[in-house]
Amino acid sequence: MKLKKNRKTALIIGSGVIGAYLSKLLLKKRLNIVVTTRNLKKNYKNYKKLKIQNKVNFKKLNILKKKQIKKIIILVKPDYIFYFAGVSSMTESFKKPKETLQSNYTGAKNFLEVLYDLKSKIKFFKANSAYIFDKGKIKLNSKLTKQKNPYISSQIKSYKLVKKFRQKLINSYSLIFFNIESPLRRDEFFIKKICKAVKLINNNNFKKISVGSLSTVKDYGWAPEIVEGIYLSTKLEKACDILFGTGHPMSGKDILKFAFNIKKLNYKKHIKVDPRFFRKNEKKVMIAEINETIKKLMYKWKPKIHGKKLIIKMYKSF
Repeated sequence: MKLKKNRKTALIIGSGVIGAYLSKLLLKKRLNIVVTTRNLKKNYKNYKKLKIQNKVNFKKLNILKKKQIKKIIILVKPDYIFYFAGVSSMTESFKKPKETLQSNYTGAKNFLEVLYDLKSKIKFFKANSAYIFDKGKIKLNSKLTKQKNPYISSQIKSYKLVKKFRQKLINSYSLIFFNIESPLRRDEFFIKKICKAVKLINNNNFKKISVGSLSTVKDYGWAPEIVEGIYLSTKLEKACDILFGTGHPMSGKDILKFAFNIKKLNYKKHIKVDPRFFRKNEKKVMIAEINETIKKLMYKWKPKIHGKKLIIKMYKSF
């Protein structure tokens, strides 16, 4: 597929969920979309589910090869690069520590070094995780966590890397995400897992579901709404770090109540707390302070989907 002339182009690294939702939005904004992936395939499930696969250009790219990176940047001439590649699961990162570091840090470093060598003014957006910070109400000046695991360590390194290249006058931004929910989430993620269980229990196809800690309080956003904020970030002239969350807390117990109440069920009769699902050193409270983000985006973005409304949307989405 040829890129259309007189349109801006977004180069999205990785074919995951957030990139797919962002692609859908940017297509509506009349941008060319090029998505890179390790291996070319006939079907990209996230893009197919959103019915945009045939509107997107897919290119094979090894993020560890700087020559390939330079070649695709020169070929595509993107206005924006969204680095959304990387191992995103803490559990998976313990099984793949080398791949976690390479995908979350080394690949981003390669892109930034190429942009520096090219003296490029392309805007580079690196996805990161709020888990790089300590617990509580998280702001950009919050302390970085001392918790160590392959995922968090790689993301802290990349967070510092983006700042370093920003000082070298590269337009490098960190997009720092809290939990982002959508129907494209894998089934093992808690909210989708619970919503599916409620449907099965309501149809008498399931009796009980095993869960972990219900006391943790997190910030859950809705993917289509979060990518609206990402799009507005492209309008910022000065590179910076940006937090994306809702600012609204929701505990594991809240999720169960909201989901089971949809079918007027008592969640206590249908769950089993299983210690195997408890995460070691899990942070009890992680909530975004988004006032600074709202100001940066000129009051054009404020999340409206959170809490009960988010659970209902997820339940009705499949």
